[in-house]
Amino acid sequence: MVQRISVHGRTPAPADTVYALLRDGASWPAWSPLGSFELVRAGEGEPEGLGAVRLFKTNGVRSYEKIVALEPGRRFGYALEHGLPLRDYVAYVDLSPRDGGTDIHWHSSFTAKIPGTGWFYRWFLGRFIGRVVAGLVAASGARVAP
Repeated sequence: MVQRISVHGRTPAPADTVYALLRDGASWPAWSPLGSFELVRAGEGEPEGLGAVRLFKTNGVRSYEKIVALEPGRRFGYALEHGLPLRDYVAYVDLSPRDGGTDIHWHSSFTAKIPGTGWFYRWFLGRFIGRVVAGLVAASGARVAP
C-alpha cells in the first residue's frame, strides 16, 4: 500500500533562498535534524546536479538519496536509493512565491518493504520531515535582511 506524507511551511524568504539551502547538502545538518552529509556520487554537470547521490547519517541510520528534480526556485526532488526498509520512496519540495515569501510543500510517497509497517514509517517520517521543514523555514528566514 502506497503511503503519502505532506508537510507545509511558510518563510519570509524568497524561493531562491530556500532552493539554495535545499541544493546545498552540506548545509542540511546545520538546519535540520540530519546528522552528517557526504556526497557519494556527483551529478550531471555539477557535484549536486541531477543524479547525484547524497548520504545523510543520523543516529546510526544511513540514508542514500539520489537527486531526481532540480527546478531553480520551484522544485527540488530526491529518491531514496537505500538505507530505510522502504520501496519507491520519492520526495519533492515545491516552492511557491507568496506575499514576498515562500510557501513550502514537502511531500513524499513510498511503500514499506515489511507488510504492516507503512503506518509507522508514515507517522515517523511525517514527524521527521516536519522538523526538517521547520528548520528550513528558520534557516531561510534568518537570511532575510530585517
